[in-house]
Amino acid sequence: MTKHTLYYNGSWQDAHSTDVEDVLNPTTEEVIGQVVNADQTDVDKAVASAKAAFDSWNELKPSERADYVNKILQGITKRKSELVDVMIKELGSSRQFSESTQAAISEQEMQGTLEEIENFSFEEEVDNATVIKEGYGVVACITPWNYPLNQIQRKITPALLAGNTVVVKPANLTPYTALLLAEIVDEAGLPDGVFNLITGNGSDTGDYLTSHDDVSVISFTGSTQVGKSLYEKAQKTVKQLVLELGGKSPMIYLKGGDLELAVKNSADTLLHNQGQTCSALSRLFVPKDELERTKKVIKDYYTDIKVGDPNEADTMVGPIVSKEQMERVLEYIEKGKEEGAEVLVGGNKIDRTGYFVEPTVFVHVDNDMTIAQEEIFGPVLVVITYDSVEEAIELANDSIYGLSGGVVGPTDEAIQVAHKLKTGNIMINDAEETPKAPFGGYKQSGLGRENGLYGVEDYVEIKAIFK
Repeated sequence: MTKHTLYYNGSWQDAHSTDVEDVLNPTTEEVIGQVVNADQTDVDKAVASAKAAFDSWNELKPSERADYVNKILQGITKRKSELVDVMIKELGSSRQFSESTQAAISEQEMQGTLEEIENFSFEEEVDNATVIKEGYGVVACITPWNYPLNQIQRKITPALLAGNTVVVKPANLTPYTALLLAEIVDEAGLPDGVFNLITGNGSDTGDYLTSHDDVSVISFTGSTQVGKSLYEKAQKTVKQLVLELGGKSPMIYLKGGDLELAVKNSADTLLHNQGQTCSALSRLFVPKDELERTKKVIKDYYTDIKVGDPNEADTMVGPIVSKEQMERVLEYIEKGKEEGAEVLVGGNKIDRTGYFVEPTVFVHVDNDMTIAQEEIFGPVLVVITYDSVEEAIELANDSIYGLSGGVVGPTDEAIQVAHKLKTGNIMINDAEETPKAPFGGYKQSGLGRENGLYGVEDYVEIKAIFK
């Protein structure tokens, strides 16, 4: 892959910075290209471009902004195969998952929000007041490496529709998906400065961008630890914060339900994308007297899982995104062993080129163990037993996180349990998600919501004019 420059003010720009960073293919460990670590001058220019474009963009009719966003969607659809190829190369996400989820979910969510925006009231009458909703200004979009297309989409779609301009800083581990998206946006013909993209590391480029006086909103997806630090960046100029952070989500299996479905629903979130998903259902709760049956179901399900080259059609699990991340996952696995949990499946690094870790399942896990409380962000499932449904709910809620969850069991009982879980999204049995419903977390899993009109609400200022 060639070395790209930065994109702002409606065109590709030469960077002021001369600092570059290698991008690796996690499957082969080979360098596939380099990206610039933008310096303060580069950031200033990108933010100035977004600031200059804001007023005219914000004054466009909402339908006109939607037309531009729809052109971006059409471009993603047109170049989807290219996007898939890039994500496989720089992230290691399997081809089947990259096609069915990584790329497809971006199309679905954009389409859903575009359909919903027609029902959004940017202006309404309340007694003698006209209430107006409009953009804040410049939005700094700081996005992670695990969903390199959709995490950008989830920010720019509502931000642009609401009337904001954006400066996107993708993760340096997976920048080429973002740069390809910038090409798509450029082809869509947005007014100069509405969409801007800079590459760079989080500690320098990201910190300077989020601290910038002319940034009105920080929209961040990533770790809870970094999310907490953004409060300090926001307080200087009282910026709006939209945070989608970590998770340690529960899957509760209730007696009378489909145990095979519960195992599949939980395991798939840790096998697809190598468990590098914040909403992964990484804690599986089962009745104590069903543990032996659960172990058999898990072993049966994991038997035919192929780990290997993500380009091969039948591969389900590819490599971890980087050596550092792989070592982090392996450290958690060792910690689980040290704390007395039993390895039922996997538990080791795979001896081959690339950053491969065996899909791993622990049983005999206590909910206070490190592997049950901290986000591992790898293909590691922990199985925790309970004596009563009340205990299952209590254990599931015993977490600093509250991003996602699942309940498999008799429908009425499962819904009752779901109402008691302190988490933002809960799947009952084999229910399907709609991209028009909100996504976001309770507790330390974040602030605000994404998707549909719920996402747009976080990107509008509200003004009341009395007459």
